[in-house]
Amino acid sequence: MRERVIIKWGGGLITEKSSLCTPDLEILEKLAQTVSICQSHDIEVILVHGAGSFGHLRSKHWRLHEGILPAEEFESDEKCSSQLEAVNQVRKEMLQLNAHVCKALVQKKLIPLTHPPHLWAKNTGPDFSGCLDRFLEQSHAQIHVTFGDVVDVDGDQQFGILSGDDLVARLAIELPRVKRLVFAIKGVDGLLRVPPEQANASDLIELWSPDIEFEGSHQSEMDVTGGIGLKAARGSFVASHGIEVIMVNGGESERVLGAMLGNPVRGTIVTSKK
Repeated sequence: MRERVIIKWGGGLITEKSSLCTPDLEILEKLAQTVSICQSHDIEVILVHGAGSFGHLRSKHWRLHEGILPAEEFESDEKCSSQLEAVNQVRKEMLQLNAHVCKALVQKKLIPLTHPPHLWAKNTGPDFSGCLDRFLEQSHAQIHVTFGDVVDVDGDQQFGILSGDDLVARLAIELPRVKRLVFAIKGVDGLLRVPPEQANASDLIELWSPDIEFEGSHQSEMDVTGGIGLKAARGSFVASHGIEVIMVNGGESERVLGAMLGNPVRGTIVTSKK
């Protein structure tokens, strides 16, 4: 049986995060090529991608991560006049981003099988509900694809945001034959000892565990899922199950490929040991 790799393409990596609904087609092409090469090495790949400018900006404005807020007054945007309209719009826009992702994969002669979470998952956080059996079977050219999304939530909250980082953690732990989890992130080589704008090559944390402090670039004005801190936390949880976890600079596609193949590359190996 083929070994399986889970890859997370960060939303900030594959989109222009400050411009609403703008994909980075060049980086998508390069990342799709890494998947194609992995498949040629007889490795099954499951891809999870973030939202970037297709989800975070509108979700932040409408506070979708908090659920329904009937007492709040929101300023309408160019597409929405209520939170419920924003839920539907973000879901549409995530499907648009996913279409760009899938087009890049198809151009590399891959067959993407997309699983929008709002159609099969409910609730948020690491204990979300939803059957993962849909990710079990894939032929040699197929690749399962899912993404962070606005999902239904039980109770008064009604809806919330299921992060791609929670998706990758569950997929890595619960699916059989998963050898490693790779986070492809934007602009940095991994976890850093100092803020990214102050960092040099020696500030990379090459082996991280939860007792080591790090500095990240969390864009709180637009991010609604927890940023690099959530990736580190979920990665450590996955590592506690004996699965290799590494964060790499997604702009360096050869590193992404090397990490997916299990080769030594510059990045941060995430562990669970304190």
